[in-house]
Amino acid sequence: MAHITLRSAYSNLLDRINRFPQGAPQSESLYKILKMLFSEREAEFVSLLPIKPFDSKTASRLTKKSLIETEKMLDELSSRGILLDTESNGKTFYTLPPPMAGFFEFSLMRLRTDIDQKVLSELFYQYLNVEEDFVKELFTTGETQLGRTFINEKAIDKTKLEVLDYERASEVINTASYIGIGVCYCRHKMEHIGKACNAPMNICMTFNGVASSLIRHNIARQVDINEGMDILQQAYGHNLVQFGENVQKDVNFICNCCGCCCEAMLAAKRFASLNPIHTTNYLPSINDTECNGCAKCVDVCPVEAMTLVSANNPERSKKKKAKLDEEICLGCGLCIRACNKELIEMHKREHRVITPINSAHRTVMMAIERGQLQNLIFDNHALWNHLTIAAILGVILKLPPLKQTLASQQMKSRYLSHLLANYGKN
Repeated sequence: MAHITLRSAYSNLLDRINRFPQGAPQSESLYKILKMLFSEREAEFVSLLPIKPFDSKTASRLTKKSLIETEKMLDELSSRGILLDTESNGKTFYTLPPPMAGFFEFSLMRLRTDIDQKVLSELFYQYLNVEEDFVKELFTTGETQLGRTFINEKAIDKTKLEVLDYERASEVINTASYIGIGVCYCRHKMEHIGKACNAPMNICMTFNGVASSLIRHNIARQVDINEGMDILQQAYGHNLVQFGENVQKDVNFICNCCGCCCEAMLAAKRFASLNPIHTTNYLPSINDTECNGCAKCVDVCPVEAMTLVSANNPERSKKKKAKLDEEICLGCGLCIRACNKELIEMHKREHRVITPINSAHRTVMMAIERGQLQNLIFDNHALWNHLTIAAILGVILKLPPLKQTLASQQMKSRYLSHLLANYGKN
């Protein structure tokens, strides 16, 4: 009976997690992970919390616990990075982040003794790197993805490309309200299973509201702009790719990724044809008549988009040259810095990559593409809030017609259909 009750609590929690546009497919490995991160009591408590940000009074009402007990549990869960707590107008609001980017990473972003991080890392490796359902669903479902690549600014110093502010990691650092630095989840996990590389460990960057919560609970270390820029330069020096939140405004995270440990880069290699990561708006161009096939660009490419092929030189049959696979290239620019003969330069892609304006825009897009829009609007665990509904509908009304049609079909709402049909006529 105890096993049935236990499984029920975690099954309820998993149902709650899977109301996110990016969820977590059921697996025995996942249940073991959740059991390590949540007590049975916590799992049942969190399963009752709404998708939208909420305060302690809302949580108390939904979980039917006293306000004092509720606040104690919310603070405890926030201290472990299970929940994120943010301040607004003197009130504290809480959010359950998705597993990734979210509480999976936060569990390994600092050294802890309250859980066995080696065992947890082994479970993460099994769930994410051996089993592939979670990573495939996270990175390849729909057109709008969780993360995007930032251009390596050192690679474009000598070019005349016009790179927009939101495409630069330095701009995210310079404009963030908070900057937090934590342990790289990916390399920390790989270290516990004996597969980590020698790239820097304390280099995971969070910003703004997420950073403020993680800093408050000592999951991340607060730094100023100057130190943030120093860490970015350190990442450039180790040929790490900047993979960050796929939004233009208020970016909450940038990971400095290697091609051997980091989940995003591994997904880009495993599911290359499915475009699991949004690229930059740029592509490298190789002067292949001068290329000597040194392979430095091949070695530095994190997703194996660069290869060596025959130079077709009748006088030197063994001569090689670099060749780019544009379909899987991230447009990060690492290859430019690796080429000491300066035979590679960046140019604009033929079609511009669309980056969502903010997290609300991205979340609605992802929900529509994954058939989960109703979860955002009809959140059974919270009262309807007209401001929230208005915000979601506002995003939908600005989407392309095809996305609006998908939204209307999912909602099966006469009201929404009427709004879409008449939008633009006024």
